[in-house]
Amino acid sequence: MQKKILLIAIALLIAAFFVLDLQQYLSFEYLKSAQGGLQDWRGDHPVLAAALFFLAYVLVTALSLPGAAIMTLAGGAIFGLWLGVLLVSFASTMGASCAFIASRYLFRDSVQQKFGDKLAAINQGFEKSGTWYLATLRLMPVVPFFLVNLLMGLTPIRLVSFYLVSQIFMFPGTLIYVNAGSQLATLQSPSGILSPGLISAFVLLALFPLILKKVVTTISNKKRYSNWKRPKKFDQNLIVIGAGAGGLVSAYIAAAVKAKVTLIEANKMGGDCLNTGCVPSKALIRSAKLRNQMMNAENYGLPRQEVAVSFRQVMERVNKVIADIEPHDSVERYTGLGVDVVQGYATIKDPWTVEIARNDGESQLLTAPEIVIASGAQPFVPPLEGIEQSGYLTSDSLWERLAELDAPPEKLVILGGGPIGCELAQSLSRLGSQVTQVEMLPQIMIREDAEVSSLVREKLEADGVTVLTGHKALRCEASDGVKKIIVEHEGQEIALDYDELICAVGRRARLSGFGLENIGIATDRPLEVNDYLQTEFPNIYVAGDVAGSYQFTHTAAHQAWYAAVNALFGRFKRFRVDYSVIPWTTFTDPEVARVGLSESEANEQGIAHEVSRFDIDDLDRAIADSSAYGFVKVLTVPGKDRILGAVIVGEHAGDLLAEFVLAMKYKLGLNKILGTIHSYPTMAEANKYVAGEWKRANAPEKVLAWVEKYHSWRRK
Repeated sequence: MQKKILLIAIALLIAAFFVLDLQQYLSFEYLKSAQGGLQDWRGDHPVLAAALFFLAYVLVTALSLPGAAIMTLAGGAIFGLWLGVLLVSFASTMGASCAFIASRYLFRDSVQQKFGDKLAAINQGFEKSGTWYLATLRLMPVVPFFLVNLLMGLTPIRLVSFYLVSQIFMFPGTLIYVNAGSQLATLQSPSGILSPGLISAFVLLALFPLILKKVVTTISNKKRYSNWKRPKKFDQNLIVIGAGAGGLVSAYIAAAVKAKVTLIEANKMGGDCLNTGCVPSKALIRSAKLRNQMMNAENYGLPRQEVAVSFRQVMERVNKVIADIEPHDSVERYTGLGVDVVQGYATIKDPWTVEIARNDGESQLLTAPEIVIASGAQPFVPPLEGIEQSGYLTSDSLWERLAELDAPPEKLVILGGGPIGCELAQSLSRLGSQVTQVEMLPQIMIREDAEVSSLVREKLEADGVTVLTGHKALRCEASDGVKKIIVEHEGQEIALDYDELICAVGRRARLSGFGLENIGIATDRPLEVNDYLQTEFPNIYVAGDVAGSYQFTHTAAHQAWYAAVNALFGRFKRFRVDYSVIPWTTFTDPEVARVGLSESEANEQGIAHEVSRFDIDDLDRAIADSSAYGFVKVLTVPGKDRILGAVIVGEHAGDLLAEFVLAMKYKLGLNKILGTIHSYPTMAEANKYVAGEWKRANAPEKVLAWVEKYHSWRRK
């Protein structure tokens, strides 16, 4: 209501300005004709004249009325050069600030809400460099004064910054116009103030803030690199540390554009994903799912049967899957692509030099103008009392231990209710372990909506997992061959026996051990990385888990493109990494796949949205497959089909999500999905049906009422 009142008041003032024909007093002709009288009146009432002029100027600029240029001339014509400059300089800045505040109060929230995704990059730019952009605009007379005020109000730039930059950088233009006004008698028209030469000078002057910023950056970089001597020439164009997803893609891209690139890996090619993460876990999940289906064969019209588990065979299959995929990431393949692959430990000696302690015992020094760090992440182990003495496993050490066993661990405790913990809990329970999952927070999969978490929990518990939420791990104990973890719930301590304890409480970037400390980069906190994936040393880039944004294999590959391209071609064109559409999937049964905003996130952030939902238990293919559970939920802009986010819970959810990822990436709405033919019967029809739910909820009722009347008339 307050916004409406203010908007109406502003509209009435602007309307009054034009209805009362007040613009005639803000014309060049009127100013010349009235100059003498105005000067006389100013001589008789100097203080009152200055105050009224000041208030009038503030009002004109605050309301974005035409005539600011004439008012500036009037300042010089009436008050002379120096007093005119003083009055105009402060009045124009105050008026501009009022317009800025009004624009921000009235329009920013709605504009950001409506176009937030499109403005994200602009917002980030203004948060970091808004004052430089504003300074440039203030020095360019061809950019309308009022337009800058209004548009800046829609950005995140601070009011104090807006005022100070405007006060300083509008001064040159103010000085020129007021000076022209002080010589009004010799001026034939306002167009005579800005000659082509003067406009060109202003354009060049407008480049000054950007040049100054570049100079400041150059000086800062020179100081940053002052402790080291840059090599006169380099061995390679690019050095990549780490051969996980981020490193492999970075090296691949470099080789593809004919750059000389060295890829360094101390352990196994393929990194965590191939050897201890995505690949082995999905192989284990598949075996566990098959056993679960066989033991529930009555769901498929077959006799129920007990299925014995040869756990060693299961693990042999897991290792075979790794071995079958291994050639995709092998030394031989990347050498064939033109990458110089070196197996050994890399240590950064200076910003351009890497020392390699090769696995063959040799030592090697390499230099390159650019370095990409793709060192991945490592499991976080909580500092629980007694945990080291009792022993524990992580996602890194788990697979080697499981491969030694003839049977799955009888009693297994998993710390952590995130995706890794849930996947392992379900699959190992299905293979015969007695699994207890401990989560400190009130729900598992805390980043998902509560209904998603509840559905997954029901499935875990149906598979025999004991899920303990709201339980905080305190310490580990071991006595008489019995290992226990003590957890606290509602003030009570509970002891849980276990044969194996798996820590799955998160992962943190692997920052130590390869020389970042040698060049002064702190490793006790996440790396500071800009939008181009540069560290505080602009020639050192990062990709993958070490970048700290999203710890997914697909985002590591995504970042690798930006890191490699910016490193190799950044002097010509740099690309800001795009995180606008990032999908992720948890491979529990049912799978949980999501892209964009969840409903809980939208509510927390106050983003207006509409929810469309289709329950998969009504899908023909799901019924035929005895997998009729889960749902598809899509968030859209109210009244529009533009997708803000989507979540799918069900069979093959990760595969089904791709349609929404594509739609969001290329700005396709639900109407496009609804108009796309989907094969029958497939799970993918669920995407079309949820679009149909949106269409039904947004049907044009008034139009349909007239259509109904038309049909009624046709029957007569």
